Amino acid sequence: MTIRTRMTLWYAGVLLLSALIIAGLSFKELRERHDNIEEPDDSLQDVIALICWIGIPAVILSIGGGWWLMRRALAPITTLTRAAEGINERNLTQPLPRSGNGDELDRLTQVLNTMTARLHESFTRIRDFTLHASHELKTPLTVLSGETETELRDESLSPREREHALSRLDELQRLARIVDGLTLLAKADAGLLTLNLAPVSLDELVRENFADTQILAQASGVRVELAACEPLSVKGDAHRLRQLLLNLADNAVKYNQQGGSITMKLSRSNGSALFSVSNTGPGVSPTALPRVFDRFFRGDPAHNNEAADGCGLGLSIAQWIVAAHHGEIKIESLPAKLTTVTVRLPIC
Repeated sequence: MTIRTRMTLWYAGVLLLSALIIAGLSFKELRERHDNIEEPDDSLQDVIALICWIGIPAVILSIGGGWWLMRRALAPITTLTRAAEGINERNLTQPLPRSGNGDELDRLTQVLNTMTARLHESFTRIRDFTLHASHELKTPLTVLSGETETELRDESLSPREREHALSRLDELQRLARIVDGLTLLAKADAGLLTLNLAPVSLDELVRENFADTQILAQASGVRVELAACEPLSVKGDAHRLRQLLLNLADNAVKYNQQGGSITMKLSRSNGSALFSVSNTGPGVSPTALPRVFDRFFRGDPAHNNEAADGCGLGLSIAQWIVAAHHGEIKIESLPAKLTTVTVRLPIC
């Protein structure tokens, strides 16, 4: 039965019920008049009485019935809308609820389920391709890097040849980092990565990261400061958390100005560990800010730094690590002034 037919039948039923009530009340009023024909004629009061006792209840019943009718008719659409709003790339295999009565809405739900199934298949193919391609690229890149390193050990190389070999090795290492990042994200998307969860002293990791950042920042003259580091422990994977901190520190150094500064803080806030890293780089424009966690995104001024050799995967990896630890990550930026990345993790 179609929605149109169903609404027509429901509305006809409401009108029929209203007509029956009006007819019954009218018959009762006429019967009482007939039984009391000797009463004085007062037509105006009779009309008012009819309106009050028959017309108004009929109008109220019609309005209430119409409201109930529309609410009942639109309830499946509301349910479908709420279910569709919850669709994302992680739950495409979960079908939308169907009524099973074969109406237009049920057929629309079937079409949407078919569409999400095709999307899931497409995403799966993309993940599989990325995973297999990155895996196949690792071996030749390793071989080329090894051959280049062997070539650099040859003392007979001219300065020009050595410079070319060093440049080639640098690009090979950059490609290897891109491949490693793609492999990590592809495995994460496919649910193939597991975390070795255990109590971790986050303050110790932050202090180690602070020391590493000082080394990274020496070449560009960037000053690094650890403003606060409270003793805090979280339940997490020490290796992934160390990778998270290093990615954020590396970005803060690469996308900074010559002689700029970096400030790190670790503190307790509302039962969570709050880590932030700020840098004085060119910043991110408001239009580009919502996309900074997108993979390979390099369209904002901060990523146009010629000295930066990043591939646009660092923040994507950081976002996955934070999400895997049930935390939150956000970035705030005042272009040409200050950019701050904040990570919130639950304390164990």
